[in-house]
Amino acid sequence: MSDTPRPAGRIREVFSAFLLLGLTSFGGPIAHLGYFRTEFVERRRWFSEQAYADLVALCQFLPGPASSQVGFAIGLMRAGPWGAAAAWTAFTLPSAIVLVLFALGAAVLDGPISQGIIHGLKVTAVAIVAHAVWGMARSLCPDPRRAGIALAAVFTVVLVSGPLGQVAAIVIGALAGMALCRAHAEADVHDLPLPVSARAGHLAGLVFVALLIGLPLLAWASPSAALAVMDAFYRAGALVFGGGHVVLPLLEAEVVQSGWVGADEFLTGYGAAQAVPGPLFTFAAYLGAVIAPLGGSLFGAALALVMIFLPGLLLLVAVLPHWNRFRSWDSAQALMRGANAAVVGILGAALYQPVWTSAILGPREFALALTGFLLLSVWKLPAWAVVVILASGGILITL
Repeated sequence: MSDTPRPAGRIREVFSAFLLLGLTSFGGPIAHLGYFRTEFVERRRWFSEQAYADLVALCQFLPGPASSQVGFAIGLMRAGPWGAAAAWTAFTLPSAIVLVLFALGAAVLDGPISQGIIHGLKVTAVAIVAHAVWGMARSLCPDPRRAGIALAAVFTVVLVSGPLGQVAAIVIGALAGMALCRAHAEADVHDLPLPVSARAGHLAGLVFVALLIGLPLLAWASPSAALAVMDAFYRAGALVFGGGHVVLPLLEAEVVQSGWVGADEFLTGYGAAQAVPGPLFTFAAYLGAVIAPLGGSLFGAALALVMIFLPGLLLLVAVLPHWNRFRSWDSAQALMRGANAAVVGILGAALYQPVWTSAILGPREFALALTGFLLLSVWKLPAWAVVVILASGGILITL
């Protein structure tokens, strides 16, 4: 007898898993990928290490918020389109709701206890990312060639900062894999369960292009403030690689330089976005709630939130129908082995900057981060429990 949940049960299972992650996943997109790996590869065993790494590499290639794209794809593979919607909603709404409340005046982030919690959460990100680097390196860099590719990726992202460095590291790693990793052909590469038809993928691609071209024209031809906001946030989400912090200068150009949001309001919201779990793209919900043309409203928050995520999700759906066929080719397997090793290097570089440098300020923080790492790797505690423990430790350190 199988204990696999029925379709409706799977949707609930996906929603509850991602809701917990949405409430506890602090530390930005790199840390989120570590949380996802711990939850869905190690604990729930929904995916193999290889399948998860392939999915991460794909989403790193695409514009948009990589961690949200990975979460959307996990929900899609586990429970179909409704599972994808459940994963995105559950992972995104907690931080979006907090930021909207903050925008509407419910500021609750002051005081030494709150600052201690935030400090502990930053240390949590160190433990999560270190655990992810350790586990992925053992699986995806088992030989000198792939370890060398990972090291080259570290040098690439150190020398070429920003999203360009990350994309360059993955491209270089993929090309190196093509040249160096063909001898490691894997016979056990199985198709990922991707319930997206080629027709749906083509439709998603057409919608992506139509909105990218059509929204600026509609916003230019119409005085509608809603169309202008849709265009600004869709374009910001469509033209950024790396997600997270990379989208901030684009948003600043769209909403501050246009006069929609004051510079002080923008920076205040950015500070609040650093203190909440979930994807940093939910900063758009704060901006939509305070944006002048829409008068500051929940409608504006929802509109901005949906439009900034939409292009990345459309692109992912457009690519997924071709993913299994691509992965089955021997050349593609070699390419993905190199790209996966590069992802390990990128994760390792991010462990130092910005995760380590922003959180580890002295020996007490180091001891707390090491405690979190051991709780994850030796005692196998779930990530949310480590978040609670280390946040409490952050309060003690601050007080």
